[in-house]
Amino acid sequence: MNKKKIFNDPVYGFVTIPTEFLFDLIEHRYFQRLRRIQQLGLTGFVYPGALHTRFHHALGAMHLMSLALRTLKDKGVKISAAEGEAAMAAILLHDVGHGPLSHALETAIFQDVPHEQLSLFLMQRLNAEFHGKLSLAISMFDGTYGRPFFHQLVSSQLDMDRLDYLNRDSFYTGVEEGRPGADRLIKMLRVHDERLVLEEKAVYSVENFLVSRRLMYWQVYLHKTVTSAEQMVIRVVQRARDLARRGVEVPANTCLGYFLGRAVSLAEFEKDEKILSHFVELDDYDIWSAIKSWASHPDVVLSYLAKSILHRNLLKIVLAPEPFDEEFRLGIRELIEEKFKLSPEEAELLMIPGRLSNSAYNPSGEPIEILTKKGDVVNVMEASDLPNIRALSQRVEKFYICYPKEIV
Repeated sequence: MNKKKIFNDPVYGFVTIPTEFLFDLIEHRYFQRLRRIQQLGLTGFVYPGALHTRFHHALGAMHLMSLALRTLKDKGVKISAAEGEAAMAAILLHDVGHGPLSHALETAIFQDVPHEQLSLFLMQRLNAEFHGKLSLAISMFDGTYGRPFFHQLVSSQLDMDRLDYLNRDSFYTGVEEGRPGADRLIKMLRVHDERLVLEEKAVYSVENFLVSRRLMYWQVYLHKTVTSAEQMVIRVVQRARDLARRGVEVPANTCLGYFLGRAVSLAEFEKDEKILSHFVELDDYDIWSAIKSWASHPDVVLSYLAKSILHRNLLKIVLAPEPFDEEFRLGIRELIEEKFKLSPEEAELLMIPGRLSNSAYNPSGEPIEILTKKGDVVNVMEASDLPNIRALSQRVEKFYICYPKEIV
């Protein structure tokens, strides 16, 4: 069987799967599951075209990794065939542990179980299945490989993951200003002392990338209507979970019902193989099917949230630069109690306060580094003669509160 396939990607054009092993990983059921998980969760409620999947994104990130490796090799960096394949496998599988509806349910179903850790668990499982062929990819993924630039290509402030999701998400949402200029940034990559750096002439391209990232966060990922929709999905799953753990019958299929019925921690994922087996069956369809069932549930809070999500009757969301005072929140809760004939505790569930925050560049994290013409390596904040990057490193916070429109 010919496993060196070519697929047509709407963002990059024709993309090649370069090795048979990478094809086998793509064909595996763990990876195929990503076809059933939308990249942007509930963002399609605002941007109707944003219906692409984690499967799309992972293939795109693998393609950008292949371009980055080719650039580095052309500049004299010694990269073996095994290292190249491992780097592409690592970026291909970086999201394999994502739960349903993107990030929306990481806290609603599990207890402090980040998707990165689940990706690592699944990579270790695949490694056993493929007789150790993923060992090098895993060491690149977790940062233990002796050549740090490979890990930086997979996970850093300027990695192939970010370059693809900004490119892809701006394409599918139609937010053209979010395009990060990935091609030029990749062409400017260098390796210095086994660390990833950019040539000095890339400084303005980095600024463009960071501006694109800031814009995409506020205009797409943290859009106030998207925030309302995602918070409603989190709250409806939390309500179903709390009812199920109190012994109330809540319709759900076997896999979703397993997680609704018990608290599962990271330690339990490590100990019990059965938990991971249930997890890899979960996808967006399970959540949507359950929400449709919950719309007719006798619990007022559960059915109201489920019906509202299905009909896109989203909670009103109000933004403010400071946290909302207690008196304002109390007033909203009392209006909800009166309108829906709920107890104070139940009314609280239909009022969702929270905080949005974002900084396009984290100055305390692993820096984006520039190799100057003199041979010095400096933080991009020092290399730029414009104030943009320092401004983009400032964390911006907004506070919000969501509540039913019916009380207004």
